[in-house]
Amino acid sequence: MTMFATTRPGLLHPLHAILLAFPVALFTGALAADIAYLNSAEMQWSNFAAWMIVFALVFGGPVLLWSLLLLVRRRNRGPARFYFAFLAVAWVLGLVNAFQHSRDAWASVGVAGLILSLLSTGLNLAAAWIGYSATVDREMVR
Repeated sequence: MTMFATTRPGLLHPLHAILLAFPVALFTGALAADIAYLNSAEMQWSNFAAWMIVFALVFGGPVLLWSLLLLVRRRNRGPARFYFAFLAVAWVLGLVNAFQHSRDAWASVGVAGLILSLLSTGLNLAAAWIGYSATVDREMVR
C-alpha cells in the first residue's frame, strides 16, 4: 500500500478544526485588546477583551469536550494527550482571566490579566499547532 492509503492527515475532524479556530482567534484578540488597554487606559479595550474571553470560553467548551472524546477514543494518545492538556489548561486560565476582567477599571487587566491572556493565547496556539499538524495512523484508529 502507498503512504496515502495508510495514513490520514490531521488529528481533527473538520468541524472540530473550525470550532478550534474560534478560541485561538478570540484569545489572541483579547490579548491584543489587553495590550491596547494597558497602553491607552481606554476602558472600552478592556470591555472588548472581556467579551472576547467569554466567547472564547463558550466556543472552547465544545472543543475541549471533543478533545476529551478524541483522547479516550484514540489508542495512540501521544498528540491527543498534549492537545487535550493544552486546551484544558488554557480553558481554566481563560476562566480565571474572565473573572479578572470582571473587575472595575484598572484592576480589570493589570499585569495579572495580561499574563493570563498571554498564557491562554500561547496554550491555544500550541494546541492548534498540535491539532492541525498531527497525523494519525489508520491502523491505530480502528
